[in-house]
Amino acid sequence: MKKYLLTLFSTLLPILFFAQDFEIKGEAFNPSDNINDGIIKVTVSGGVPPYSYRWSNQSTPLNSNEATGLTEGIPYSVVVTDAIGDTKTVVYTVKTQAITEVFNGTMTPAVATLGAVLFWDPFATVGIYDPVVYADVKPIGVPDWSNEVDNKYILKKWLQAEGAHVTKDTPIAIITDKNQNEITVNASARGSLKHLTAEGQVIYNSENQKHVIEQGAHFFGEIVYDKPLVLTHPNGDPLTKPIPFIVIWLVLGALFFTLRMGFINFRGFRHAIDLARGKYDDPEAPGQVTHFQALATAVSGTVGLGNIAGVAVAVSLGGAGATFWMIVCGLLGMSTKFVECTLGVKYRDILPDGRVFGGPMNYLRYGLEKRQMKGLGKVLAGLFAVLAVGASFGGGNMFQANQSFEQLAGQFPMLAGQGFWFGIVTAILVGVVIIGGISSIAKVTGKVVPIMASIYIIAAVAVIIMNIQNVGPAFAAIYDGAFNASALKGGVIGVLVIGFQRAAFSNEAGVGSAAIAHSTAKTNHPPSEGFVALLEPFIDTVVVCTLTALVLIFTGMHEVEGMAGAQLTSDAFGSQISWFPYVLALAVFLFAFSTMISWSYYGMRAWTYLFGKSKRIEFIYKMLFLVFVVIGASVSLGAVLDFSDMMILAMSFPNIIGLYIMSKEVRIDLDSYVKKLKANLLFKRQEPNK
Repeated sequence: MKKYLLTLFSTLLPILFFAQDFEIKGEAFNPSDNINDGIIKVTVSGGVPPYSYRWSNQSTPLNSNEATGLTEGIPYSVVVTDAIGDTKTVVYTVKTQAITEVFNGTMTPAVATLGAVLFWDPFATVGIYDPVVYADVKPIGVPDWSNEVDNKYILKKWLQAEGAHVTKDTPIAIITDKNQNEITVNASARGSLKHLTAEGQVIYNSENQKHVIEQGAHFFGEIVYDKPLVLTHPNGDPLTKPIPFIVIWLVLGALFFTLRMGFINFRGFRHAIDLARGKYDDPEAPGQVTHFQALATAVSGTVGLGNIAGVAVAVSLGGAGATFWMIVCGLLGMSTKFVECTLGVKYRDILPDGRVFGGPMNYLRYGLEKRQMKGLGKVLAGLFAVLAVGASFGGGNMFQANQSFEQLAGQFPMLAGQGFWFGIVTAILVGVVIIGGISSIAKVTGKVVPIMASIYIIAAVAVIIMNIQNVGPAFAAIYDGAFNASALKGGVIGVLVIGFQRAAFSNEAGVGSAAIAHSTAKTNHPPSEGFVALLEPFIDTVVVCTLTALVLIFTGMHEVEGMAGAQLTSDAFGSQISWFPYVLALAVFLFAFSTMISWSYYGMRAWTYLFGKSKRIEFIYKMLFLVFVVIGASVSLGAVLDFSDMMILAMSFPNIIGLYIMSKEVRIDLDSYVKKLKANLLFKRQEPNK
């Protein structure tokens, strides 16, 4: 007994000796004027090592006493815990030293606040959905495998039987490569072993296109955890896949309008094509641009970086299955566009000089006033206008200039560090177009949009044709991923949300911006422009976004992780067409350029709603817009751009409330229009005699 007590005492004595209250000393560094490069380092003395460090910055590991890539001007906390569980919390802030850092630090809390509203998960709040991502199994794959590997792997022998309980680092299998090199694979977790591949069978063959496309083809076994494991960020916070309120808001609205309008997204498609082709263009009708020009202007405002970078992010996060849900959401969004653009024309105001003022500001104010909701209408219209102005300067301008410069500088190194001059040149090009107003914008977008879309679509189709043998595995991966997603991807709900989110953010159905462009169309019948507008989500999401996703899947790039979205898409094209990344960089610039000129008009109409309709007021807005082009291209603004980008999504709140209230009116107008169409009472352009 004395021997045991002596052993226990000798074990506890060092702990008791060192278990004094520990101290933490920290330093905050700001190495440059660049934003988001702050560093905080802490040193611990006393207590019982080893220590763990739980940072409020989610990307910092628990075993790191140094956090990097921090936002200047924002407080960060770290909870230090020693070996016996004693904890201390300290807070440090990296001081700002440049005006850009001040702006970025000031806007970061605003981004968090707006994000808390937009991305709030109501289902998790009431307890009917758990957003935490769990892993039931740990896949066992070929060591050091990547989607670019050129090899063939065969399972030579299992070292552990099916169902055996293994611990981490236990040898479980021997595999061979095409050179007959033997590789011993060890368990990477504790649990029960499940065999997915029999001895002697091929695990992965880079020459087998089915393997290249199939999600997780290099996995040959699984370790089933004793209990589901919560996946975490490096700092220990649980990884979550919430169902954002903004996605619910947009998708439920799209579903409601699809049902309310009797599936107009499907039954109106053919007539929409006829209208866009100019078959019903009445040159004497009020308005400023043709149906096609209005469509091109609106499409140019939505087809952009989201279709290239955003889709790559969605597919890498949600897998191939996210593509299916993107398409579903795009089809539903067509109905929302129909409703908002019909109202955009119906409540527009045309001045004697021919200028048109329309969009959500008008139908929210005057449409609701007609229903004895004048106060609500003024509030919603004013809120929408403020959000639209902010979004036009940020997401529709600075963000586009910033990202297009980054993409071009990546392909053309001589541009590096020349952001200011790139901004000046871009501002001049944008200025030449927008000074002429909507007619000039429509003429340019009417030419640029078909060209840039054609280049992108032809290249995407070419890549798909070059890999046409992958069509079966590709669509199998999409179907399997959409309905049988693993917990690692957030399950089926997680993949569905990612797909819906990308589609909703990309085509802007419900945001109301497109209604501003479509309100300028020459027509006597508001529903006619609604028909034209429903083509936008189809072009943007069902065609362009889907083609981007298919290129990624057909080339096997959808399994690449840790790469920026636009670069991932560029690499996917480059793997098949070596010179295409240069063309893609130019296409990105055209996408961004056309988005900027369209959003300049959206913002200007919101600006004139707030400050007056004079041409002087319009000119002031245009000059401000051009200044922001230069700022966006030459300065990193981080949270400022994030906030203004979120304002685009926030525009959907006042807009969709109004659409719900006025949906009955739109349905009545639609039925009346369809009767006239069937009775051949609409103006129809005479076809020349052949």
